[in-house]
Amino acid sequence: MSKQLILAFTLLFVFAQVGFCANYKIDPQHSQLEFTVAHLMFFKVSGFFTDFTGNIVADPESKTLSSASASIQTTSIDTRIEKRDNHLHSADFFDVTNYPEMRFISTRVEGKGENLTVHGDLTIRGTTKPITLTGAFLGTAKDAWGNMRAGFAAKGKINRKDFGLVWNKLLETGGVTVGDEVEISLQIQGIKGQGD
Repeated sequence: MSKQLILAFTLLFVFAQVGFCANYKIDPQHSQLEFTVAHLMFFKVSGFFTDFTGNIVADPESKTLSSASASIQTTSIDTRIEKRDNHLHSADFFDVTNYPEMRFISTRVEGKGENLTVHGDLTIRGTTKPITLTGAFLGTAKDAWGNMRAGFAAKGKINRKDFGLVWNKLLETGGVTVGDEVEISLQIQGIKGQGD
């Protein structure tokens, strides 16, 4: 077999793998970044980040992802209680003056469809740690303005102390005010053909 023929088959294989990939810009108005943490040992408190950008490179035909990235503004945290949000802004937690942004960049993606595993690096307060998210490529649809959209969902867990969010307060009855484990839940819409 000639070198030219081998090269042609190689190129065909490569294009078959990546030829249908498209960039989807995350639409923050139709996406949701939620977190949940234990409060007083057994209550659950949830909040959201409302200001974020990002991109997902995905193949809607095979429902696979090639990469994902996001930047989240820490000042946009919203737990529906202003006093608590102000505390989360402070140096006890996110220290938004010195660290206004969190970032996630994928390093590897496995699976497809409803069984995706996204490995990546999460940076909070200047500390970068590997995390793993499990999720799904929910599908695609064209909106009323002719934009092709794709939907994604993911969830995961991190330990806040790994990122320098170590504040806590002991309770008189035993235990601590804030749990260490943070549950992450993402519902994402991306618009095809847009990117940063």
